Amino acid sequence: MMTITYPVKNGIYVNMTNRCPCACTFCLRHNSDSVYGSEPLWLDREPTVKEVCDSIDTWDLSKYDEVVFCGYGEPTERLDDLLEVAKYIKSKSDIKIRINTNGLADLIWGEKTAPKLKGLIDTVSVSLNATNKEDYFKVVRPKFGIESYDAMLRFTKDCVDYVPNVVMTVVDVVTSPEQQELSRKICESIGATLRIRPFES
Repeated sequence: MMTITYPVKNGIYVNMTNRCPCACTFCLRHNSDSVYGSEPLWLDREPTVKEVCDSIDTWDLSKYDEVVFCGYGEPTERLDDLLEVAKYIKSKSDIKIRINTNGLADLIWGEKTAPKLKGLIDTVSVSLNATNKEDYFKVVRPKFGIESYDAMLRFTKDCVDYVPNVVMTVVDVVTSPEQQELSRKICESIGATLRIRPFES
């Protein structure tokens, strides 16, 4: 039995893929098969859009604040399928929808992807985790190389035009207080909000 959706605090999280173009040094996948008491999040195969929608239907969404696309993979690896699921959710509920992403969707798909989010996604949360491309490359280890950092910043800036709420996160264990303050300034220049995220071991 695959874990496609699972509850975390006030949200229902959606696990659609295990694919990811990054190998972050702090990634939870290195330490465990699951998070927050969920069943294992490694998928036998990627679920169909219908299977994802059917899994969402097993929850009473009125009891939760948001649906979050975030599992053991980068959700924008299945961007079109993700947006199909988001449309389905919007058709039946006013619940907010968030994507937790590494911000490399444009590199994954070879095009600007932020415009596709308009009207479907309420919050985009992008992992920042460094204040320059050299440190980013060391910590995030993206398969697209050193230019991934600038692509992530461009994607985030684009999202500000199409998504009501844009957040960038840094993990406390890989950033110093000075880096966190510089991260805040980067977010302000883009129009995003910074969130310092505690590392979950």
